[in-house]
Amino acid sequence: MKQGHKVYDAIVVGGGHNGLVAASYLGKAGKAVLLLEARDELGGATTSVKPFPEYEARLSRYSYLVSLLPDQIVSDLGIHFKTLDRSVASYTPYQREGREDGLLVSASWDEQTENSFRRLTDSDQEGLAWREFYGEIAVLAQRLAPSLLQPLQSAAELKAKIGLPDVWRNLMEVPIGEVIRDRFSDDLVQGVVLTDALIGTFVSADDMQANRCFLYHLIGNGTGQWRVPQGGMGALVKELSRIAKMNGVEIKLQSKVAAMESGPAGVRIETESGDAYVARDLLFAAAPQHLARLRSRTVPKSLEGSQLKINMLLSRLPRLKSGVDPRLAFAGTFHVNESFSQFEAAYSRACSGEIPQPLPLEMYCHTLTDPTILSAELIEKGFQTLTLFGLHTPARLFDADPERAKTKAKEHALASLNQYLFDPIESVIAPCLDGSLAMEVKSPLDLEVDIALPRGNIFHRDLEFPFIDGDADGTDQQLWGAETDDPHIYLAGAGARRGGGVSGIAGHNAAMALLKKA
Repeated sequence: MKQGHKVYDAIVVGGGHNGLVAASYLGKAGKAVLLLEARDELGGATTSVKPFPEYEARLSRYSYLVSLLPDQIVSDLGIHFKTLDRSVASYTPYQREGREDGLLVSASWDEQTENSFRRLTDSDQEGLAWREFYGEIAVLAQRLAPSLLQPLQSAAELKAKIGLPDVWRNLMEVPIGEVIRDRFSDDLVQGVVLTDALIGTFVSADDMQANRCFLYHLIGNGTGQWRVPQGGMGALVKELSRIAKMNGVEIKLQSKVAAMESGPAGVRIETESGDAYVARDLLFAAAPQHLARLRSRTVPKSLEGSQLKINMLLSRLPRLKSGVDPRLAFAGTFHVNESFSQFEAAYSRACSGEIPQPLPLEMYCHTLTDPTILSAELIEKGFQTLTLFGLHTPARLFDADPERAKTKAKEHALASLNQYLFDPIESVIAPCLDGSLAMEVKSPLDLEVDIALPRGNIFHRDLEFPFIDGDADGTDQQLWGAETDDPHIYLAGAGARRGGGVSGIAGHNAAMALLKKA
C-alpha cells in the first residue's frame, strides 16, 4: 500500500451526526483522526436550512425529532444541546357518523386523554388497553436501551436479562400487526399504534421489519419520548462539529471518496479531487451500499425508502373542522388518515404502483415548542413551521417520471390533510415573492440525490434487531455491530446494526470497536 504524507489512526467518511460522534470519541481518546465529508457542509440528514429566501426561518429539512440520542453520549462528549418536551404526544382527527372530532393523546395520561378515548369508542376499554400496552413497553425500553451502547448480546441473553417474556414475544417474535389487532379493537387506535412501525419502512403491518421499526421508535434513551431539538437539527450539528474540532479532529469538506484500498497495514483513501490519505482504520459513516461499491463488493439489497417530506412555512395555523384549538392539535404529532385499515389499503395501492389516496400522513409543528428557529418578526406575526411526512410512498412510484409523481404525491398529501381542516392548508402557507407558496417537497429519489440515502431509505438498509442470534450472513460474529469482513473497516452510520435514527449510537459503537481492539 502506498503511503500518504501523513498516516492517521482513523479516517471517518461521512460528516453526519454519526460520523461526528465517532470522530469525537476517537479524538478524545487521543487518536489522530481525519473526517472527510463529500458535501460543502456537515450534518447529512441532520441539517437546518433556510429554504425560503424571503423569510428568516431555519427548518430541519430531513430529520425532525430526537428520541434515540442517549444521555450517555451527551455526557461522554460534553454535548451542549437541548431537546424540548412536547405536552401533547399526538392528535388524530376523524369523521364518524357525521361528527368531526379527534383523538388527543397527552404526553402523560390525563383526564383530557381519557375523555378523548371515551368519545371515540364509547367505552373506557380502549384507553385502558392503551395504558397497559405502553406501560409494558416503557419498562422494556428502560431495561433495553442501555444495551445499545454495549457489546452485542444474543437474543437469549438479552431476553433473560430483561425479564419480560410476554413483552419480548410481542415485539421480537410475533408480527406487530397481529399484536395490535389482538390488544386493540378500534381501527383508528390500532392505526395510531401502528404508525411507529411504518415510518420510512415500506412493509405490511405483518412483516417483521415493522416490528424492528416499531422497537427503535419506542425505546429511545430508555423513555421513547420524542423531543424537539432546540434551535433545529442544525444546532446539534454545530455542537458536534465544535466538539470534534476541540478534540483535534481534522475535517475536510468537499472530499468525496472515489477509491479505497485496504491491506494488512490499513486503509488508503483517494478523493475525487485527487487527494490521498492513509490510516490504520476506516470508519464509514455513510450507507453500506456505497462502501460495497468502493470495495467492488456485491451491493446488498434492501427495502427502498418510502416517505414524502414536505416542509412548509405558515402565516398562521389552520383551523380544524373538529373545532379543537390548532395550537393543541399541532403541538404533538398530527396523524392524518392513519387508521389500521387505511394503512393496509395504502400499502396495497402502493404495491400496485399507485400513489395512495387518501395518503397517510404525520406532521410536526416545531415552532409551537421551539419558536427560536424563526426571526422575532415572524414570531410576532404568528408564523409557524409545518413539516409533513407521507407514508407508503416508495421510491419505485417516482422512477418513471420523478417530477410528475412528486406533484401528484403533493396533491394527494394536501388533499388528505384538507379533509380535516376548516381552512385549506394552501390558504395559510406563506406566499413567496415569485407567487409560489413557501413549501418544498422531497421524494425518496430527492433524498438519494441530496444526502446519498440509497433509494431514499432513511435507515440505509433493512433494520435489524439489537441482538445477534445466528444470522445467515455471518454478522452473529460481530461484537459491536460495526465490524465488517475487513478488520480495518467499520460501519459507523445508520446502516450499522443498532444504527437507525438520530442517535449517534452507530458512531459510538464503531469508535468503541476500534478502541477496544487497540
